[in-house]
Amino acid sequence: MNILYIHGLSSSGNASTSNNLRQLLPDHNVFSPDLPIDPQEALTLLQTIVKEQNIDIAVGTSMGGMFAQKLRGTRKIIVNPAFHVSRTLRKNIGINPFFNKRADGATEYEITEEICQAYEELESAQFDNLTDKERNLTYALFGTDDDVVNCEPEYLEHYTHCAKFTGGHRLSLDNLRDTIVPLILKAL
Repeated sequence: MNILYIHGLSSSGNASTSNNLRQLLPDHNVFSPDLPIDPQEALTLLQTIVKEQNIDIAVGTSMGGMFAQKLRGTRKIIVNPAFHVSRTLRKNIGINPFFNKRADGATEYEITEEICQAYEELESAQFDNLTDKERNLTYALFGTDDDVVNCEPEYLEHYTHCAKFTGGHRLSLDNLRDTIVPLILKAL
């Protein structure tokens, strides 16, 4: 099975979540790229990976959940999705650090008004072209103690498949082992 893990804002493909997924699913391929800061470049990269690597399921957390939600035709699990990344970005214009090591060695990135506008544009069309088939390919999980984002009401305006898990915005190893991995395996 080919799994695509999509990280959140300020993170990287080297996030603990992707590394833990590899440990918990040793017989499967976990792809976890560093996302470009530009949202359209990030979405294009993810769409290319889905096609070229024959991705069976995408798992996205936070901002990665927003990007996963946009991967039409792909089975996906979105965890604590952040459907309005532009709002967070606008509060952090300027130079920001990456939380995890990136393949290109970058340690920081710049948020500009243009980047905020690009995210806002992507967000404005994020629920376009939803079909019943697409709704059935999408499952969301929301942490009971997430104090970063709460997009569950908005998710439920467009989708039905979701559940709560005991945890916060960032996934623990227990969350992955007890909730996410069983869902991945069940989905396939």
